[in-house]
Amino acid sequence: MSTDVSDVSPIAVQEWESWRERRTATVSAPYGPLSLTGTHWLADHPEGRLPDVPGVWRADEDGDEVVLTAVDGDGLTADGRRLGGEIRLTADRGPSEESRIAAGGRRLVVLRREGLWAVRSFDPESAARRAFRGIGTTPYDPDWTLPGRFRPYDTSRTVRVENADGRERGLGLGGEIAFTVDGTEHTLQVAVEPDGSLWAVFADTTSGKESYRFRFLRPAAPAADGTVTVDFNRSLLPPCAFADHFICPFPPPGNTLPIAVLAGERDLMPG
Repeated sequence: MSTDVSDVSPIAVQEWESWRERRTATVSAPYGPLSLTGTHWLADHPEGRLPDVPGVWRADEDGDEVVLTAVDGDGLTADGRRLGGEIRLTADRGPSEESRIAAGGRRLVVLRREGLWAVRSFDPESAARRAFRGIGTTPYDPDWTLPGRFRPYDTSRTVRVENADGRERGLGLGGEIAFTVDGTEHTLQVAVEPDGSLWAVFADTTSGKESYRFRFLRPAAPAADGTVTVDFNRSLLPPCAFADHFICPFPPPGNTLPIAVLAGERDLMPG
C-alpha cells in the first residue's frame, strides 16, 4: 500500500494530528495510564493489607462491596474528607482522578472483574510518567482508512483469553468487522460497547517486532446498513504498554492478521 502525498487530504491529516495530540495528553495526564503503579487483588491478600496501600481492604461477606478500614495515621481521605473508621465501597466507574479514596497525591481506585475485587494505585509521580517521551506513531496514511462492514452475531459470545497479568478471563464479542487490504478480505472479531461503538484487540505481522505485541482498534458505531470505517491510523497501544499493572486482554483467536499494519501507534518512544 502506497499513497501519493498530493492525494492526502489536509483536513484528514489535521483531524488525525488533533486526535494524536489529545491521545498524548490523555496518556500523560496526572492520573492517566502512565501513573498506574499497582493493581492489588484482594483475594491475594486475605489479611487485608495491600502492598504500599494504607488501610485494611476486604470484600464483605456477600462479595458485593469492599470494606475499607482506616485510622487517622493512614492519611486516607474519602470524598475529600479525612477517613477514620470504616467505609463501604463499590467499583469506581468514572475517571481515576474522580475515585472516592485518595492517599495524599495518589488515587486509589476500586475495581471488579469477574466477581473479584482489586484496588489500583495511581501516582502522578510514577517513574513511567516521569520517563515518558511520547508515543511512536506512523505518519497518517489514507490507504489505511478502509471501508468495512459490521456483521453482528446472532447472540453475543464470550471467549476465554489470556490477559497481560497472566490470568485468563472472558472477553465478550458481539460480531466481526470485514475489510479489504490489497484485494484480500480480512476480519476482526469485535466487542460492542454500550454506545454502539466497536472495540477490537488485534495483532499483525509487525507485533512484537516493529510494534507493540498487540494493539486496540475502536471504530465508531456502524451505520444502519452495517457499514463502518476501519481506520488503522488510529490503532492504539493498550494500557499495559504504559504500565505493567493493567490486565489487558490478548487478541482472541482469529484476530492476528497475516499482514503488516503499518499505521497507527507503534510503541513508546525510547527514553
